[in-house]
Amino acid sequence: MQIFEVTERPVLLIQQLLQVWESADSEIEEIKKYVPQALEHISHLIIAENEHKIPIAFMGVEQQKLEMLFVSSEDIGKGLGKRLLQYGIKHYSINELT
Repeated sequence: MQIFEVTERPVLLIQQLLQVWESADSEIEEIKKYVPQALEHISHLIIAENEHKIPIAFMGVEQQKLEMLFVSSEDIGKGLGKRLLQYGIKHYSINELT
């Protein structure tokens, strides 16, 4: 697995991250229409990809605040959320959770 920040946000990546989000959140329909815009405009978008280079988790950081963190339902329980949060603390000095 690889964790890294993305600067380019092509439509395909946004769609893949939306699928991760959909599999991780239970109140999808109410806020689904806002997620693509949030993914496009968050200051720091960090993703975790599997060995096939497919996103399986992501987080968004604004200043030193964690704004979003989602793990694909198929990958929950594997420590991805913890690893992403540790990455965010180390690289973005996260000190506040939403």
